[in-house]
Amino acid sequence: MTELSLGRLEAFIIKAKAATYAGNGKCVQPTRPGSIDLSYEEGDLTYRDSYFGSGDFIGEEVVWHLGDPIWAMNYYGYILVPEELSAEESGKVIKASLTALYSEGRFLSGFKHQTTLGLYIDTNEGDVSNFHGMEWTERGGRRLYELRYHGGLVR
Repeated sequence: MTELSLGRLEAFIIKAKAATYAGNGKCVQPTRPGSIDLSYEEGDLTYRDSYFGSGDFIGEEVVWHLGDPIWAMNYYGYILVPEELSAEESGKVIKASLTALYSEGRFLSGFKHQTTLGLYIDTNEGDVSNFHGMEWTERGGRRLYELRYHGGLVR
């Protein structure tokens, strides 16, 4: 990663995440048939989140610096108890919780956030250069949704 500090990269990722999915960002032309793509650009950095599905979904986020891919994250999320949590409700919990997390200037280091629809919990290990983790929502102590993710620098 030439001329780009990890601090600048992480700050950009947080801004991009806040402006796209969590911030109801505008969809862009899909890169793959059937995908939903969101994009954010700032100077020499570009971010794209491309995913499939809504209740059960899979996706990938990538950051490019001067056109070269430098960071990526993959994720897979799924609703465990669809009779108690709809895809729409799950999305509301996730967006509210991620917005609160990003407002703290971070996207890693663990997080808990209570919403009217349930408790959001995120646990992870590592830093922006190499990490893995899991997020889930629960209501009344019962886990209703979970997502696994991993990512880091691309060299």
